[in-house]
Amino acid sequence: MYEVIESYKLGGVEVTITKTDKPNKLLVSCFNGEFKSEFTVSQYEFENYRRLMNQRITRAFSGESEAD
Repeated sequence: MYEVIESYKLGGVEVTITKTDKPNKLLVSCFNGEFKSEFTVSQYEFENYRRLMNQRITRAFSGESEAD
């Protein structure tokens, strides 16, 4: 098991950020009680684009389209 960097709730979605065995990469795990999604981001993306990442997670779990 990898070290948990951060864990927080985003609406009804539990988000957990953990280290990976790849340098400078983090695993983002999202779970809403029914569905689970995981993806990797760089440390830079996590630190500088966190708001955008959270918006996309919220949209994905609410069923909204990414297209504007």
